[in-house]
Amino acid sequence: MSRDDDVDETALNERFVNGDEAALAELYRRWSPVVYTLALRSLGDRTDAEDVTQRTFVSAWTSRTGYDSTRARISTWLITIARRRIADMHESRARIRRLHEEMVRLTSPDDLVTAPIDLSQTILVANEMRQLQPDARLVMRMAFFDDLTHEEIARRLDMPLGTVKSHIRRSLTRMRDRLEVTRVAP
Repeated sequence: MSRDDDVDETALNERFVNGDEAALAELYRRWSPVVYTLALRSLGDRTDAEDVTQRTFVSAWTSRTGYDSTRARISTWLITIARRRIADMHESRARIRRLHEEMVRLTSPDDLVTAPIDLSQTILVANEMRQLQPDARLVMRMAFFDDLTHEEIARRLDMPLGTVKSHIRRSLTRMRDRLEVTRVAP
């Protein structure tokens, strides 16, 4: 890297830290392909990688005053943020899997045959479903009761795949949070 490149990068970093949106756009142009590739390799899903890339730059923008060029280059700082957002996405996926397994367990046909129906839980889940927004409720119903894949739901509803996944993720999180509050210890 030449001395001129160092000066250009230092000026860009200062403009970014001072809230210059054009500097953010330039950093995004330079570093989003790297962040996206890192996320895609870790997550294996284009939509999630796009989400992580966006979240990385939103996080960088909102925490830009905390950036210290004496501690790390801005590229290193951005990659560190990206790794945190990737970890967040993996944790979110794990939560969704656990919630999905719980929903399947609660609605499993095997449970209906081997155990008596717990009407209170059925009513509780039905009530939580009713509290969802109409689009989210429809997506959840198609995912869990019609057993459709995310792609099938997106095609049937003419909805972007990322929107379908977001509806499911947010709905499961909301339902889990509300159910945890209402659940009484045995």
